[in-house]
Amino acid sequence: MAAASAVRTVGRRSRRIFDIFVAEVPWTVSSKELKEYFSQFGSVQRCQLPFDKDTGFHKRYGWIKFSTLQEVQNVLQKDSHVLEGAKLALKQQSHRRRSQRRNQHE
Repeated sequence: MAAASAVRTVGRRSRRIFDIFVAEVPWTVSSKELKEYFSQFGSVQRCQLPFDKDTGFHKRYGWIKFSTLQEVQNVLQKDSHVLEGAKLALKQQSHRRRSQRRNQHE
């Protein structure tokens, strides 16, 4: 019984996504450049920079998704992050995937 519980715990942990919300991103920085920068801290699973349909530029904020909490902590241990002369504002966000949240409410 304890082994089954341990397997469920590991399974739950593997379904978590660890995000960092990034603000004050210079409009000249692409999602590829942002991903490359944050890759020095761990394996970046996804980089999102939402675009404004009217201007065609990104909205100067986005999310960097890592697979482990340790990778997020690696990012947050550094005092400041500067890209193209602009200091990025970071905030840690941890949540479960949407499909997992739906299953919990059923």
